[in-house]
Amino acid sequence: MPELTKKTALRHDWPLEEIEALMARPFNDLLFEAQSVHRQHFDPGEIQASALLSIKTGGCPEDCGYCAQSMKNDSTLEPGGLIPLQEVVNAAKAAKAAGSSRFCMGAAWRKPGDSSLSRVIEMIEAVRGLGLETCATLGMLSAEQARRLKQAGLDYYNHNIDTSPEYYANIITTRTFADRLETLEHVRKAGINVCSGVILGMGENRKDRARMLQVLATQPEHPQSVPVNLLVPIKGTPLENAPALDIFELIRTIATARITMPRSYVRLSAGREALSDEAQALCFLAGANSFFHGEQLLTTANAEPDRDSGLLERLGLSLAKGPREQGSQGKETPGRGTSL
Repeated sequence: MPELTKKTALRHDWPLEEIEALMARPFNDLLFEAQSVHRQHFDPGEIQASALLSIKTGGCPEDCGYCAQSMKNDSTLEPGGLIPLQEVVNAAKAAKAAGSSRFCMGAAWRKPGDSSLSRVIEMIEAVRGLGLETCATLGMLSAEQARRLKQAGLDYYNHNIDTSPEYYANIITTRTFADRLETLEHVRKAGINVCSGVILGMGENRKDRARMLQVLATQPEHPQSVPVNLLVPIKGTPLENAPALDIFELIRTIATARITMPRSYVRLSAGREALSDEAQALCFLAGANSFFHGEQLLTTANAEPDRDSGLLERLGLSLAKGPREQGSQGKETPGRGTSL
C-alpha cells in the first residue's frame, strides 16, 4: 500500500494489464489504496461542486447512442437555439449562491461555428466576472477555436472519450475516437484545463473500462477533471434498454481512476440521482471529490440540492468554498480554495 507521508508519483505509462489487475483487486484493498492516494493530494473532507447549464439544446447531427439531443434518435426533446446571455448570467448567479464553484455550459453541436463561438465567449466572460470557474462543452474544436476560448479565459473544456477505442463504434459512428483525441490535444496545447471522462453501463465489459482509463491516464497530461458518468437510459435512444451496471463496477472504476490519475478531480456525474446515499458514500471513499450540483444536467435529472446537503452533512463533508488555481501536474499551485 502507498505511504500516506509520501506522494504517489504521477505516471503516464500504465499498461492495460496493470489497470485490469487494479480493478480486479479485492474491493476493500482497492478502496483502501484509492483513499490513501486521495489523501496525498486532496482534502478528504471537501467536495468540489459544479453546475451545468444547457445553453443550446438538441438538434445535434451526431448519432451518439445514449443521447436525447441527437437528431438521429427518436426522443421527445424539443431542439432550440442558443439561449440569451442574461439567462446564463442568472443561472450562474443562482449556482454560485447554491455553493457551486464552477459553472459549465453545454451546447449540442458537432462543432461550433465561429459566430456561435463568439456568443459563447461572451457567456464565458460574463460568468468569469461573477468569480466562478468556467467550463464549456461544445463538441469538436479546431486549434484556433481552442486558442480563442483560452484568450476569453475559459478554465476547463469538457470533451469525454465516452468509452474504449475498441467499443467506440458500437456507440457512435459519426465521428471517430481519434477525432475526440484531436480535440483534447488542441485544448491541452491552448493551455486550457482538460475535462474528459467516460460513460459506464453502455454494454462495455471490464476490460473496456480499464482501457478507457488507460487512454486518459497515458495522455501527455492527465485530464485535470475526469467525469465518471453512469448511463441514464433515455426512451427513444438505442441504449434505452441497456442492462443496469453493477454499482460495484462504478465504484471500482472511480477507485482505479483515482489511483491512476491521483491529482485529477474525479467527478461523480450523470446517473448520480439514481444512486443510494450508501453508494454515493462509497464513491466518495473511492476518491470521487466532485459532483454536479442542481436538479438538472443537460437533459437528465440530478440529485436534489436538499438531498445533497443532507448527505454531505451526514458524512461530515463540505463543499469547497472556491476554485483552486491549478498549475502543471508536476507542480500543484494552491489557491483560493486551498486543496480541493
